This record gives sequence, C-alpha cells and structure tokens, in this order.
Amino acid sequence: MGRRKKKPIILHEVEITGVADKGRGVGRDIEGRVVFVEHVAPGDVVDVQVVKKKKGFMSGFAITYHKLSSERVEPFCEHFNVCGGCKWQHLAYESQVFYKEKVVREALSRIGKVSAKEFLPIIPSTKTTYYRNKLEYAFSNKRWLTKEELNSDISNLEDVLGFHRAGAFDKIVDIKHCWLQEEPSNKLRLAVKALAIKYGFSFHDLRMHQGMMRHIMIRLTSIGELMMIVSFFEDDEEKIISFLNEIAEQAPELTTIYYCINFKLNDFMGDLEMKLHKGNGYIEEQLGHVRFKIGPKSFFQTNSTQAKVLYDKVVEFADLKGDENVYDLYTGVGSIALFVAKYCKHVVGIEEIPEAIIDAEENARMNGTTNCTFYAGDVKDLLTKEFVETHGKPDLVITDPPRVGMHSKVVEMFLELEAPKIVYVSCNPATQARDLSLLNVKYDLLKIQPVDMFPHTHHVETIALLQLKI
Repeated sequence: MGRRKKKPIILHEVEITGVADKGRGVGRDIEGRVVFVEHVAPGDVVDVQVVKKKKGFMSGFAITYHKLSSERVEPFCEHFNVCGGCKWQHLAYESQVFYKEKVVREALSRIGKVSAKEFLPIIPSTKTTYYRNKLEYAFSNKRWLTKEELNSDISNLEDVLGFHRAGAFDKIVDIKHCWLQEEPSNKLRLAVKALAIKYGFSFHDLRMHQGMMRHIMIRLTSIGELMMIVSFFEDDEEKIISFLNEIAEQAPELTTIYYCINFKLNDFMGDLEMKLHKGNGYIEEQLGHVRFKIGPKSFFQTNSTQAKVLYDKVVEFADLKGDENVYDLYTGVGSIALFVAKYCKHVVGIEEIPEAIIDAEENARMNGTTNCTFYAGDVKDLLTKEFVETHGKPDLVITDPPRVGMHSKVVEMFLELEAPKIVYVSCNPATQARDLSLLNVKYDLLKIQPVDMFPHTHHVETIALLQLKI
C-alpha cells in the first residue's frame, strides 16, 4: 500500500513586511512565526505554500495574492521570473536601494553587534539596465518550459542558448533579449545560435554529455572593445575555424575571439586552455586614471561604471597623503592597488589566483606604475610576521575578500598588525559584519558606505572604514 502524500501546509494572508537574506520577502504567520517567501514585495499580502519548516522559521512561495504592494512596478523583461536573474524587477528601483541599505544596517546590528559612527546613504547605480560588462550563456538541446507549457503538448526538445534555470541543470531558458549587457551583445548571441543551427552543430546534452556547442562568454568594455569565447565539446578544428571565421565576418566589431575545448561535466572555462582565433588576446578598459588589460580568464568587476564609483570611494576613505605603505589583500588583477598607487608610497598586493597576479603585473607595466609589488598565494598563508618584516608594517590595509569573508587567521593577523586604518570592501554584508565584530576588539568602525553594483538583484557592495583604537 502506497504512502499517503502529506497535505501541503498553507499559511493564509501573510503580510510581507521586509526583505531578508538572498532577497526573499519576510513576514509572519498568525502565530508570529517568521516566514520567508520567494518572488514577493514588501506590502504584498499572500497565501504561502510552505516548502520548508524549521524550528525558528518557515519558507515557501506565494500561491494567492490578496493585496499587491504599492512598491511594485511592471517588470520590463519578458524573461522575468523565468530565467532566475534580476529577481527584483517587480520592485521600484528606489525601493530596491532602500532595502539593500536596510540589509546592511541589519547585518551590522544583528550579526556584527556593531554600529558605525557614520552610516552613509547607499550610492545607487547610474545605470539600471545594460550595466554588465560580462555575460555567459549555455547551449542545450532541451528548453526550460514554463508552468503553462508543461500543461500543454509542447516539447522541451529544442536547441537553445541562454541561462541555466536554478534547480534544472540540464535545461536552459532560451533568451530572446537580455537587458544586462549593451549591444551588440544580444545581436551577437543570436547570430552565434543561428549560425550553429545553420552548420548543423549539435547543442549540448548535459545529461548524456554529448553535443558540440557548450558555452559562450561575451565581454564588452566601456571603450567599445568586444571579446567572445566559445566553448566546444568536440575537438574538430576544421569545423571550429570555419564557424569562427563566419562569426568574425558577421560581427566585425569583435576585437578578440577565443575558443576552448571542454570535455568536463561543468561549463567552467577558467581551467581550460584558451586558443586565440582573432585579435591581440585581450581587450582594454578605462576606469578613471587607470587602464586595464582584460584577458579571457581575467577577473574584473562586472559593472565598470559602478566599479569606478567604488574605487573612488575607497580612495576617499583611505585619505592617503603620499608617504604610506599600503597592503591590498585579495587584490585580484590589482584593480584597487593600481587605483590607490599614485596616492601613496608603495602598495603590496596579495591574490590567491596566479593568473590574476600576472594580469596585475601587466596592468602595472601598462600604466607605468612602479610602486606596486604583487604576490600569488592565499592571504592566510602569506600574511605572516615574516612577510611584514620584509615589506614593512602597513599604514593602511585594504581588503576585498570573496563572499565567505576573511579567514579567521587573517582576522587574527589584522589584530596583531595593528595597522592604523583598514578599508574593508565586501560583497556580502553578513560575512563583513561578522569580521567587523571580531575586529571591534581593537578597531572603531568610522564609516559604512553601501554601493549598488547590481540593480534588480539583492546583491550590494559595502565599504567600511576602520580606525585603530587609541
């Protein structure tokens, strides 16, 4: 005898009062329990079907809307709520930045148990569409179907090029127009798809692990340079070269074309050999007084316009006089290091990824910057007493760690170093608040500055200025 299915838990008329982790709406049921809800807006009143029930909270999705928030706007993208990106398009942009700032404030108070002497208003993005300089798309022979299509006789067997749908690794949302990257991005993506179909190339099947067309990356800089990388599953050089030649002919604005062969189970291209088909092997970007070379594997802030805003604010917080010794940790391609170099005596950068350090050194040479020294290695391993003895005690430490924040060993070393000032850049308010709490033993939090780098998402960048306690 089969097991009887559990009746779903439905919470009635839950008022969404705010925004929580990962951009989910938050409210309370009639018993006062916290409820996290996907794809809602503060001010909505909804019935919620619970998908997860824990001791302290529940989470689920809205099945009925009794009242719609006054903060809602009409989403402008036809793929909204389907592709999984830009989850806040239904929220007015003024509301988006309001809730991002609130998330930072709450992380400081709830997680960090610290307060800033000065909390500066969030800096909105100057562009709310077409702001990304890099996008990646995947090929698939199976298309993601909407709920309406699932209840029809429409087949999902279709050659598509677009974004992975969360929770369905083998199905791709076919993208007609993406509002994240300026033209010729959409034109180029559609041309690549059409040409692959014309050539009769098979689109990848992620379950069967077969099919020639895997993945593309498009990078576009603010000075008009354009790079494309095409990833193939089959290593047929004659077919590939013929295909790329026609792409280059159709899209003469492409300044650099790479390709790679990917036999792996995932689409990640960072560990693959890149083969140059056209161009000099890189594109260039200009941020303020610094010019950058960006190669096929370079990490670079994906919103160039806001990156300059961010770096300018770092320079302002640093308040350098010209004779300082600066450490720039998690330096990446040396973006911040090169930005502050002209204002100080010397910058020492540390980055775990060796290829990024090669980029950093090349960027320093290109800009004629001679007062930067870069090291490849994990910050927790390189930042030691011996390292400090060699390079001198820093007057300022700039740190821009990944989303997980700083390793506990790095925080401990900060407390031993006792640098007079720290500028902490973060893409995760929660882990930054945790680290600020640990540093609070010896440091005062003078300023916090949120910066919106990614409109229509819950992500927010934050800059903190810390000063050694007297």
